[in-house]
Amino acid sequence: MEALLESLKKRAYEHKETITIGRSHGIHAEPTTFGVKLAGYYAEFDRNLARLKTARDEIATCAISGAVGTYANIDPRIEEYVAKHLGLACEPVSTQVIPRDRHAAFFATLGVIASSIERLATEIRHLQRTEVLEAEEFFSAGQKGSSAMPHKRNPVLTENLTGLARLVRSAVVPAMENVALWHERDISHSSVERGIGPDATIHLDFALNRLRGVVDGLVVYPENMIANMNKLGGLHNSQRVLLALVEAGTSREDAYRLVQRNAMVTWKDGSPFNELLKADEEVSAKLSDEQIDEMFDLGYHTKRVDEIFRRVFEQA
Repeated sequence: MEALLESLKKRAYEHKETITIGRSHGIHAEPTTFGVKLAGYYAEFDRNLARLKTARDEIATCAISGAVGTYANIDPRIEEYVAKHLGLACEPVSTQVIPRDRHAAFFATLGVIASSIERLATEIRHLQRTEVLEAEEFFSAGQKGSSAMPHKRNPVLTENLTGLARLVRSAVVPAMENVALWHERDISHSSVERGIGPDATIHLDFALNRLRGVVDGLVVYPENMIANMNKLGGLHNSQRVLLALVEAGTSREDAYRLVQRNAMVTWKDGSPFNELLKADEEVSAKLSDEQIDEMFDLGYHTKRVDEIFRRVFEQA
């Protein structure tokens, strides 16, 4: 996890100023930078590291308390002695076993981390799509993308990570169900833990290492990011125009209507959005041509990047 964080931080700073379009619902929204996107993943995995440490501490308890947890046939000092030498805490009150809510919390944490892995893997898979191609997994000389189609460069590593995330998460529900043991213990949890314990931890460890390699080798195409952003003729500035019209005295409902009717023309035929706005009499009655052109400055969207980076990396 710590190695992955270092890789994310390095690549985030590398692309701190690399402009790309932000997407919501898979559709172009407003510009951001690729570095900001990676900073978001850094912050998420930094939280995951804290969660993992907490989960490790919570599950690191020792119970040598007898058949039903009463120490009837064993001195509690034996438990204290063993716990001290193993670096564990004594379970305050146990049955025949340590309460399984601790284990459930541990596996739930693994599931959250797996979901974060999948989120980043899915992002890369989408960016590697042929019609997007803003970033892609490193493709080495001689590597085969498809056994049948020699031209293919498939995102096989991130697809693999998506599958591994499913496997890790599959341990969460059984761990939850292990909490409800009968009375002072039954062994319904035992067979489950023998499987999910090694499988979930090994899979997650492998996935974190694989993801670090993907981040380190990720190939980024800034020129494609700009080209994709410009496909919609400047529509990513629609909110700024909307707010400017409101500030100029137009009601929000009317401002939305004016901006949308011009945006839909750009959406349909690719006409430059700013030129349509200038030609709209109702818009030009409120905003000058110079004001409209000023609203199409990319720097407006990235002016807070330094502040975001300070929050993420200086407070981590």
